[in-house]
Amino acid sequence: MLPAPSPIVLLLHGQPGSAADWDRVVSGLDGRADVIALDRPGWDRRTRPCDLPGNARAALAALDARGAPRAVVAGHSLGAAVAAWLAATHPERVSALVLAAPAANEDALYAIDRWLAAPVAAELAAGALLGGLGAALAVAPLRRAIAAAARLDDAYLRAAGRAARRPRTWRAYASEQRTLVRELPALQRRLERIAAPTTIIAGARDRILPPRAAQRLSRQIPGALLEVSPVAGHLVPQRDPDRVVAAIDAALAG
Repeated sequence: MLPAPSPIVLLLHGQPGSAADWDRVVSGLDGRADVIALDRPGWDRRTRPCDLPGNARAALAALDARGAPRAVVAGHSLGAAVAAWLAATHPERVSALVLAAPAANEDALYAIDRWLAAPVAAELAAGALLGGLGAALAVAPLRRAIAAAARLDDAYLRAAGRAARRPRTWRAYASEQRTLVRELPALQRRLERIAAPTTIIAGARDRILPPRAAQRLSRQIPGALLEVSPVAGHLVPQRDPDRVVAAIDAALAG
């Protein structure tokens, strides 16, 4: 008898971000699933950033390349919007959803998000914000202090700082900021179609997304379960990976 195939878990990072954002979650899963941690379009140094449907197509291509008919899909921040879009438009490919600090409805937007999506302001602001962050993370003593305070790995922050200093990163950030403002209304209208069991994890200390966003999302997605991490801010997969792993394990068991 052939062994049963390993379950598939697809991980979608946020904005800005990379597959490395999920390293602690991948480690916590400890081989219990076949994990695909995807560098989304625009963040892989090869492709251009794209809209939510384009991101969903890239996710499907990753599943197809692995020969996976369906997967548990976990998304962080804007990656959660991609995961929700995938579940709403291709329900046969998503067995369950885990959405961490999700930017997946209009309540996730502040007024400044709309300003940051303006054609000129977006690029200028992305360069200033990310360039400044990258410069700060290039200073080793400051980076180590941030790593200690935020309980993040120094190597992770060093790589994030290098990425933040690249103009390609600024352009991807600005493009996805426009995607958020333009396409979250369309996603919001599709949320009620999601049939996959869904767990939403919000960070109690999140200063990026307002609490109402996760609360409303839990009502918009039928049967969704809302959990709150008392220790995490916006970086839920990095700050509370055990909670994310537990939600994925529950989805795999279910």
